[in-house]
Amino acid sequence: MATCKSCIALMSSLVLLLSCALRCAVAVQTDAQAMMYLSQFGYLSPSMKNPNSGHIMSEETMARALMEFQSFVGLNLTGHLDDETLHYMSMPRCGVRDKVGFATDSRSRRYALQGSRWRVKDLTYKISKYPKLLGKSETDSEIRKAFDVWSDVTPLTFTHKKSGQVHIEIRFEKGEHGDGDPFDGPGGTLAHAFFPVYGGDAHFDDSEKWSIGSFKGTNLFQVAAHEFGHSLGLSHSDVRSALMAPFYRGYNPSFTLDSDDVEAIQALYGASTSAEAPDSDDDSTSQGSGKKTTTQEPPGTEGSDAELCTDTKVNALFNSAAGETFVFKGDYYWKLTDDGLAQGFPKPIAGTWSGLPGNIDAAFTYKNGKTYFFKGTKYWKYTDTTMDDGYPKDISEGFAGIPDNVDAALVWSGNGKIYFFKGSKFWKFDPMQKPPVKSTYPKPISNWDGIPDNIDAVLHYTNGYTYFFKDENYYRFNDRTFAVDVADPPFPRNAGYWWFGCRAENKGHRQEVTAAPSIIRPTWMEVRRDHKGNQNTDVGDLILDAEEDSGHTGILKM
Repeated sequence: MATCKSCIALMSSLVLLLSCALRCAVAVQTDAQAMMYLSQFGYLSPSMKNPNSGHIMSEETMARALMEFQSFVGLNLTGHLDDETLHYMSMPRCGVRDKVGFATDSRSRRYALQGSRWRVKDLTYKISKYPKLLGKSETDSEIRKAFDVWSDVTPLTFTHKKSGQVHIEIRFEKGEHGDGDPFDGPGGTLAHAFFPVYGGDAHFDDSEKWSIGSFKGTNLFQVAAHEFGHSLGLSHSDVRSALMAPFYRGYNPSFTLDSDDVEAIQALYGASTSAEAPDSDDDSTSQGSGKKTTTQEPPGTEGSDAELCTDTKVNALFNSAAGETFVFKGDYYWKLTDDGLAQGFPKPIAGTWSGLPGNIDAAFTYKNGKTYFFKGTKYWKYTDTTMDDGYPKDISEGFAGIPDNVDAALVWSGNGKIYFFKGSKFWKFDPMQKPPVKSTYPKPISNWDGIPDNIDAVLHYTNGYTYFFKDENYYRFNDRTFAVDVADPPFPRNAGYWWFGCRAENKGHRQEVTAAPSIIRPTWMEVRRDHKGNQNTDVGDLILDAEEDSGHTGILKM
């Protein structure tokens, strides 16, 4: 009998190894692939994900990123692409970045918290798109079990709804699916989820062979339980045995939450001290845990976004020379990370940028490292957070040809030129030209396909898109197609919900606000051909600028 048990164990191990070998078909093998991997999962700048970006990286930077990855995984810190490092980079894994949020400082606790959490205990979810190879009822059952993993150790409850607004939406998708983070087919990234500040939704790659209670394929329950940890506010853990470790380790028939996972989730929501008894008003169709949420809520960062959520209309957004993103509203500012609002904000603008007034009109950081702020007839120039001598100055003095009281401004990624927006018009300012504003300006904002007049702010974000903000909504503009992106939900979307984590806001777009997004995204050559010689000549100008001025450098004297 003992020999038989050994044989069974050996066969199970062989099946598991074979499954992993098959799933690791898309392996990381080259320096370029490793660089893209490290960028994708937070160890290098996001710009390194594009192998054609032209960025030059030193050996020291690459070695440091490799050692950070090796440290997270628990390998020897060689700083080289050795076999063990390549093995881990080729393992199937979660698509959420490893370098997110903040870790605990205790040796006995290695979990990391992203920094946002739900402010209610009774959460709802729906599966709006089911996997093709699993039935609905069995998918419902596995998803419910995955949520139960977290409700068993917290006061949280999860209720399955068939339709309507919910806290967490679940979809099984393939390839590009509207969130800018496309799936890569079998193997590689299995799924990804958004933190509470971004809505908590979870997406699963439907190219995977999802399985239930089997060593074959990819176990849906275990992957879903991991992703829902992100949906609740947990980052990846560097404890290998933790559910929140980023790598898929195969089906575990006797799965239990690691103590690291339990401590992490309870740091956000507290532990449940009530027995698992049905709630008096529990609906018979509910698939929540049925526990009463009587546990006291742990200390948190309540109200950090209250000012933004009361009125989501903002004055300006800009990126600093250090790569940080700031939101200005009234006399206060917030810092944005890739994953939500940073802790400890808002802060007074005057307390950081001494001498700068509130309620500014626009801001941007130019390639000389200086940040420019505009209000009324004046502008201010700062080096980091220190005002340069002689400021403020008149806009007419430093930015000849640009009107006072602008609505927004940015340095556009396509050509590095400065664009100002006011009312229904926009101006292109090129400090290397005389005059810096051509006589053909201003031009109608309608040239930016799908963008409305009278915008409040504009930002070129680190993901390569340009975002236009108006009132409580925002539009994602694709710089390659020169149009508002086509996505689901469509643009415009509610900025309070998607950018600032305001739970009371609507998750989708506002129906009464309409845009004119392109239905078919044209190619680069089609854009050039479509806009050559017609009234919308500025798009052609933008393309030519991007090509002709790509190697042009100069000193800004403003």
